[in-house]
Amino acid sequence: MTQTLVERNRERAERNRGPVRRIVTLLGPAFVAAVAYVDPGNVAANLTAGAEHGYLLVWVLVASNLMAVLIQYTSAKLGLVTGRSMPELLRGRLRTRGRLAYWAQAEVVAAMTDLAEVIGGALALYLLFDIPLVLGGLIVGVVSLALLMIQNRRGQRHFEFVIMGLLAIIAIGFMAGLVVSDTDWGGAAEGLIPRFDGPSTVLLAASMLGATVMPHVIYLHSSLARDRHGVGHDKPRLRHLLHATKWDVAVSLVIAGSVNIAMLLLAAGSLRGVAGTDSIEGAYDAIGTALGPIIAGAFAVGLLASGLASTSVGCYAGAAIMGGLLHRRIPVWIRRSITLIPALVILGVGANPTWALVISQVVLSVGIPFAVIPLVRLTSDKAVMGEHANSTTTKVIAWTVVASIVALNLALLVLTFTGQV
Repeated sequence: MTQTLVERNRERAERNRGPVRRIVTLLGPAFVAAVAYVDPGNVAANLTAGAEHGYLLVWVLVASNLMAVLIQYTSAKLGLVTGRSMPELLRGRLRTRGRLAYWAQAEVVAAMTDLAEVIGGALALYLLFDIPLVLGGLIVGVVSLALLMIQNRRGQRHFEFVIMGLLAIIAIGFMAGLVVSDTDWGGAAEGLIPRFDGPSTVLLAASMLGATVMPHVIYLHSSLARDRHGVGHDKPRLRHLLHATKWDVAVSLVIAGSVNIAMLLLAAGSLRGVAGTDSIEGAYDAIGTALGPIIAGAFAVGLLASGLASTSVGCYAGAAIMGGLLHRRIPVWIRRSITLIPALVILGVGANPTWALVISQVVLSVGIPFAVIPLVRLTSDKAVMGEHANSTTTKVIAWTVVASIVALNLALLVLTFTGQV
């Protein structure tokens, strides 16, 4: 495909920059994806894990983040090499009924993501300003719609800048407490040893996995990379973009992974055994008591930024999934309204918001295999990827990751249906 004049001018400008600046100017798509890895579902799962089990499940976050680096780079590579998103590629490989069924499960995953993010944002507004939860959910929905309109009207690059700014707020808000908390670094190191302690820790591990490896941004990242960098690249240009994408994914997910681990360490060090820390509201109160109102306020601001940014990305992902699989698009305000309803219902009936967040992440975890298995198969196919198909080593690692995810989800389902969790 012939490159446009704009793309050629952009590449010429990039060549005139130094090597570091050439990389930096290409960063962005992975930061949009990374926001999903620090959404309110992560907050609920990580705080619960740390408060109830100390440092036991640190290894889950480390392993999940390493998985995420591999998976997100692979998704971005798929979009750059083929010039098509993962949902678009799947559309051509599925019959009508299979395509509709696959789209339905992917939309459920995106809806569960949105559920967690709207609830988290509403909780943050309640903690900061005592705004009722249902009204807070509506506010989160309206603001997230405004963020999506930036993407629609100003383009992806402006949307990336906004999301990167929110990610910085999230990192500061969630990591501030770690600076003053009483962390047992020896215990944290022991937490790197993989192990469980009863069925409840398996449930939490699945929740943490579902909150860390996010199916909807696996679908989305291929679109983000393709739309940001264009299609029809010659070999040197494609190699440069793939190299820049490795840095994009690594830097963004190191930030996201550090935030997740910091939350668990904060809970393990300052909230262990404290009554009420099984909820975000209780954790907020406990953080204020243990570390002071400034740290608690920073935590709530981080939670709000997390809810606003991640619900926007979740809605964006839903549109990419529908557009790729069904070749159908609906106005963004209609999608925003539809996906907002389940969260408002849960908030309105008085269900425990924190438990709803944890369960939403379990549903996400069950949806992960439907995203990662096709991703690995597509990127291992030389007919699709040519010389950029996964190497033997990458395939072995990727299928090991897939097997681990499937095994954890099977264990979760068995424990759930036998009444042990």
